[in-house]
Amino acid sequence: MSRVRPTRILVIRHGQSTWNAAGRWQGQADPPLTPVGELQALQAAGTLSAFDHVDRWDAIVSSDLQRAAQTASIIADELGHGRVDLDRNLRERHAGEWQGLTRTEVEQQFPGYLDTGRRPPGFESSDDAAARALIALRTIAMRHPGGSALAVSHGGIVRALRVMLGIDDDLAFPNLSGQWFEIDNNEISSGDLVMLVDHERPSSSAPL
Repeated sequence: MSRVRPTRILVIRHGQSTWNAAGRWQGQADPPLTPVGELQALQAAGTLSAFDHVDRWDAIVSSDLQRAAQTASIIADELGHGRVDLDRNLRERHAGEWQGLTRTEVEQQFPGYLDTGRRPPGFESSDDAAARALIALRTIAMRHPGGSALAVSHGGIVRALRVMLGIDDDLAFPNLSGQWFEIDNNEISSGDLVMLVDHERPSSSAPL
C-alpha cells in the first residue's frame, strides 16, 4: 500500500478590518472587513488561483470571526469553491483587557507592558492558542488526507503555531499573508512564508 502524502495547509491572516484600520487590538472581538479588506481578499484570490503547485483547493476553512469568514467567502467565490467551513479553533488569541484598545491606550492603562512583553489578565497564552489551532489543522488533514487546503485565520494564530514549532522570530503577519504547514501522520511541520497581496516583509509584532 502506498503511503498517503502529507496534507498541505496554507494558514493566512484575514483582510483589513475596521479595527485594523483604527489600530485597535482585536483578539476575539468581531469587527468586519473594510472595503480595503474586501479588495485585499479579491487580490488574494487572484494570487491563489495562479499557484502552479496547487492543482485544486480541497477545502477552504475559516475562523468563525467575521473578518476571517468574510475574507474566506470572497476568496471561495472567486475560486469557484462554493463552500467555507467555519472552525472556532482558528479564532484569534483572546486579548483579555486589551481588546478594543489602541497601543497608546494600552501604554496608558498598562504602562511598560508592551516594552517587556507582559500581557493583561485574560490574554490567551500562545501554547493554548497553538493547541486549539493544531486541532483545526489535524481535522482538515483527517478530512482531506494528502490534499491542499486554505485556512483563513489570524496573525496571532500563525505566530502561535510558529512558536510551537520553535520558530520564535516574532514576525508580524500583514493582512493576507501567512505560512504553509504540513500535517503528516498527525505531526505538524512548517513550510514557506506567503504574501498574497503586496506588502513589505514584516519584522516585528503588531496588534492582533
